[in-house]
Amino acid sequence: MHQSASLVWFRQDLRLRDNQALLAAVRRGGPVIPVFVWAPDEERPWAPGRASRWWLAHSLAALDDALRQRGSRLTVRRGPTVKALLKLASECGADTVFWNRRYEPAAVARDERVKTAIASEIFESTLLFEPGRILNGAGRPYQVFSAFWRACQAMPEPPAPERAPASIPGPSSWPKSETQPGDATAIEGWQPGEAGAQERLRHFLKRAGSYATDRDRPDHEGTSRLSPHLHFGEIGPRQIWHALRSNEAYLRELAWREFAYHLLFHFPRTPDEPFRPRQRESSRKLDLRGLRLWQTARTGYPIVDAGMRQLLETGWMHNRVRMLVASFLVKDLLIDWREGAAWFWDKLVDADLANNTLNWQWVAGCGADASPWFRIFNPVTQGEKFDPQGDYVRRWLPQLSRLPAAWIHKPWEAPASVLSAAGVQLGRTYPRPIVDHREASERVRVGQASTPAAGL
Repeated sequence: MHQSASLVWFRQDLRLRDNQALLAAVRRGGPVIPVFVWAPDEERPWAPGRASRWWLAHSLAALDDALRQRGSRLTVRRGPTVKALLKLASECGADTVFWNRRYEPAAVARDERVKTAIASEIFESTLLFEPGRILNGAGRPYQVFSAFWRACQAMPEPPAPERAPASIPGPSSWPKSETQPGDATAIEGWQPGEAGAQERLRHFLKRAGSYATDRDRPDHEGTSRLSPHLHFGEIGPRQIWHALRSNEAYLRELAWREFAYHLLFHFPRTPDEPFRPRQRESSRKLDLRGLRLWQTARTGYPIVDAGMRQLLETGWMHNRVRMLVASFLVKDLLIDWREGAAWFWDKLVDADLANNTLNWQWVAGCGADASPWFRIFNPVTQGEKFDPQGDYVRRWLPQLSRLPAAWIHKPWEAPASVLSAAGVQLGRTYPRPIVDHREASERVRVGQASTPAAGL
């Protein structure tokens, strides 16, 4: 009996290994037509930013190469999604579309339209634990990470990841493919795609034993840098879990990602609204000058500027430094967290709506399980603690490279002779601080005393 063709709709699961939708379509038998639909207008206001578009273009090219090695290929179509999938199904004689679930609000709404329009087989390949399965004793979503993590640990271990199919049956003639999405932005130092993700994992496994101590050191190669590969689904969470199952420090970070999706699923308005609103947020005025100086790495605080420079040049920033630059924007400059979230969304290659939302609201003190509003990171002492020799600052701010470690995180306090010997002219080669951190801390403390915060 002739088996109808199947569409496999790729989204943020750009891999062949442990891809439940792809594996199910292959096992069904009959021709399999992999498709990616480019429809950014359907994801607004959180359509992919410039860095994400760059990564996506390279990742889709890598996916197409991997598919061709197995006798298949990737078909790219332009949205609207429902119309594109229906047209492709008609061209190929496909009666079912296979796809893996997504959890962003716009994606959920689109998925409902697809399910209504065409027969669908839907799978779970993005997370370790589906959001609807991790609930507290009252059947409600967790709002504190520690309790959520304990609930995850009580669940059965995620199944072992499955291998990629050895071959993928194709149609007698391939449908037309349109131009892949892309962006002119050039970002160095990355290898998008499944092969790049596997190489990054192998590299990290060699030094994962020091992760618990090195992850907070931006001057060390202490983190995995798997985040963009995980966001685009070039590697699945089950693959990472089983590769690092004895590394609890890293598994907790993987669970933090799960917590972010758990919150986004249950509270879909949080990308644009604080989880725990604060009265003072509504009365803030946007400091355009301060925002621009923060965006362009000209705050006068070296650890902050080094992080923002790393972001601009590589599309990525060290995790510890992300907290510092976010705290500086929200607490020192009193700029709304959503301005920072939007900037990160455009500039990060690992821009992820769930993670971006949770982490910015955590720093701002308005999210679930948030850092208290009055907690403000000191950019000088944080720099001295986590970049003690100033190597991270020197790498990204070469104009400060000759400053001794004692002064590199506070050049405005350095003796004139030290600045002169290092070739640093404050206000010319490197800016003076745009705000006094001590005064900013006092503003936050006083603001906390006078302005109540719901739920904190």
